[in-house]
Amino acid sequence: MRDDVSAAARLKRANMTFDQDLLATLSDEPAAIRAADAQRIRQIAEEFALGFDALQALGPAVTVFGSARTPEHHPHYALTRSVAAKLGEAGYAIITGGGGGLMEAANRGARDVGATSVGCNIELPHEQHLNPYLDIALSFRHFFARKVMFVRYASAFVVAPGGYGTLDELFEALTLIQTATISDFPTVLLGDGEWNGLIDWLRAHALADGRISSPDLDALHRTDDPARVVEIVRRGGA
Repeated sequence: MRDDVSAAARLKRANMTFDQDLLATLSDEPAAIRAADAQRIRQIAEEFALGFDALQALGPAVTVFGSARTPEHHPHYALTRSVAAKLGEAGYAIITGGGGGLMEAANRGARDVGATSVGCNIELPHEQHLNPYLDIALSFRHFFARKVMFVRYASAFVVAPGGYGTLDELFEALTLIQTATISDFPTVLLGDGEWNGLIDWLRAHALADGRISSPDLDALHRTDDPARVVEIVRRGGA
């Protein structure tokens, strides 16, 4: 019976992504698997080195977040593409998660104007394919290594409408700004009315209860005007 359980556990692990395996519950793991964790350090370091090597000469860049599920005919797709094109014309490379939807729209906007288009893809249980509008295409197995690339080589964030992944990236960015881990790093929210409920909630609850401060909310800029996005990015959010 024990052998059957062990075989089932090995089969389950064989079908996991790297991050799933790394973060799996440890309670039923053999000691040998836990002991192998130290070996992951080399693989993680290699992933960072891959990204650093590929992007070190990138120049000014803006990272654009947004839903992978938004279809091409949606108004948010056209908006994101237009904003990325305007940023590209202003001399910024565009960095995205490399997938479809609004990530594709941003990379496509960069490609429209000849700006460098970067995609940092992630290994997922349901594979996310790279979009066809990339000059530099990177694939990561660790979310945290990928997230470093979004920040390390950008000077601003543009956040288009999205789901959990986009919200995760937004609030991680705001945490880095709030803690002064990064500075002069504007964050622009796209989508007419898209963010009103969230901002209202933050103001009525988190701000009112002293859990954030007014400058924390001031770090967020809302506009659908591509020219205004460029202005905010150039001014560092001021």
